[in-house]
Amino acid sequence: MTDQEILTHIDHTLLHAAASWEEIKTLCDEAVRFRTASVCIPPAYVSPVFAAYQNLVIGTVIGFPLGYVHTSVKAHETKCALDEGASEIDMVINIGDVKNGRFDLVLEEIQTIKKICGEKILKVIVETCYLIEEEKIRLCRLVSEAGADFIKTSTGYGTTGAALADIQLFKQHIGPGVRIKASGGIKTREDLEAFINAGAQRIGTSSAAKIF
Repeated sequence: MTDQEILTHIDHTLLHAAASWEEIKTLCDEAVRFRTASVCIPPAYVSPVFAAYQNLVIGTVIGFPLGYVHTSVKAHETKCALDEGASEIDMVINIGDVKNGRFDLVLEEIQTIKKICGEKILKVIVETCYLIEEEKIRLCRLVSEAGADFIKTSTGYGTTGAALADIQLFKQHIGPGVRIKASGGIKTREDLEAFINAGAQRIGTSSAAKIF
């Protein structure tokens, strides 16, 4: 696999709370230089990045990183992000609802956000480090039923990040047309290639510039 083939799978990411505008600009310049799939940036930076960069795919995060804000808040965040120029949304589910067995609420929330996204891409972060296998399988089915575009392993702020075993599990249980994004702890070229070969169509990482 060539470097450029790998880079086309990467969401070049900077979500640190103290990220400065200069750091965000560096990230975007790198994304343009390396021709990554997108940048993934904090919502507050979507508008200035959209104004400063043409033909750059902008992704941002919703309900990040804990996921337990009210659905109406996630909906408002999503509308604002799309209005300001984002074309990809990475949304964190309410993991408490999963643990309480309220999968109906999880489904309803994903459907709500996908309806707002319309044709724009919705990636659903399930934070695998907190889930048992049965919950992961159930969420694969819910994400598929809700019409989301991707299921995503992690925020990168949980107890662990992406695992190859979860990519393999997702592949077995997601519906047709649903893709997989791996994120969290992926820091080497070998990691990137392994996750892509396992079935991840997108990789969220802040290490792409350092690697390549």
